[in-house]
Amino acid sequence: MVDAITTTEATTRANTSRTSLVSNFETFLSLLTAQLKNQDPLSPLDSNEFTAQLTQMTGVEQQLLTNDLLTSLLAAQQGGGLSGATSYIGKDATAAWPATRLEDGEANWSYELAASASSVELQVLDSSGKVVWSGPAPDRAEGTHDFVWDGKTTAGGQLADGGVYTLKVVAKNGTADVDSQVLTRGRVTGVELYDGQPYLTIGASIVPLSAVIGVEEANAAAAQTTTDTSENEGLMASIASALNPLKLLS
Repeated sequence: MVDAITTTEATTRANTSRTSLVSNFETFLSLLTAQLKNQDPLSPLDSNEFTAQLTQMTGVEQQLLTNDLLTSLLAAQQGGGLSGATSYIGKDATAAWPATRLEDGEANWSYELAASASSVELQVLDSSGKVVWSGPAPDRAEGTHDFVWDGKTTAGGQLADGGVYTLKVVAKNGTADVDSQVLTRGRVTGVELYDGQPYLTIGASIVPLSAVIGVEEANAAAAQTTTDTSENEGLMASIASALNPLKLLS
């Protein structure tokens, strides 16, 4: 599998290539000039060979120009990635991302099961990969479920705020593994740029934009609930009006 190249890596490679090409270009000019100065007047440089060398020189110039244009394109792309990511601010996002920070004695995750499982164990790992807490999941049914960890270790000790922890799901149906994934869900409150890549702040997590798998307008569910409530109230009012005894007697 080919690894992705970040903007910083690509820019560095382009600059390195440009330095090498400049050096080769200058060497080429020096050699060509020396060749013209020291050629035998009775046996001058063949015109076809001279034309070929000039063509090579032009090709090097084109390579230098291409590198400059590539660097400009990468810089423009980096700025566009940040400005594009700002459109997520204020929206509710879901990301396939297992890491979050312990804040106010709590860390929040969601986990999704592809099918109902007979046993589901949750494990909280610290930044070194050590399991600090493990226990049964609150729900083993198919679907997405929320989990709140109180920051306590399996032995009962309270961990300090500020640490970054990762949730791991071990789900089984008998002896067979059940597919699962850990999700980070919440309101997007900010955007940052790390190594040329945009990251979103979702709750206590900083999530790469590439990990986001769903976005919706904030309070969309609340707005739908309000609409449904209004419709229900309108329906009840119509029924009450139709059953009004005064109308039945008139």
